[in-house]
Amino acid sequence: MIVLTVLKYLSVVVTLATGLISIIWPKSIKGFTGLEASSPRAISEIRAVMGGVFVGLGVAAFILNTPDVYKMLGIGYAFIAAVRGVSIVVDRSTDRSNIISLVTEILLALILIW
Repeated sequence: MIVLTVLKYLSVVVTLATGLISIIWPKSIKGFTGLEASSPRAISEIRAVMGGVFVGLGVAAFILNTPDVYKMLGIGYAFIAAVRGVSIVVDRSTDRSNIISLVTEILLALILIW
């Protein structure tokens, strides 16, 4: 039980780190996500959507600290993984970083929902 609790906290830390990196260094995510911060508008979008949402969800999990909040975050990761899985097939986007993201999202979903 304690191992699962630690894994849930680590999952939230991963969520927060993803968000903070997107906010502080939006241009650095190109190497992994393929998203290019090529204009002020693009930088703003990366900071707001990838940064703000992930930081907000991570902070909420730590502040509210209830099983339902962790499940909600896990459901979010499950849907991200489901859409990514469909996109990998439909868009023929089987590059390594996309597969790593899919596996990571599935693991985070399982940890957080369980």
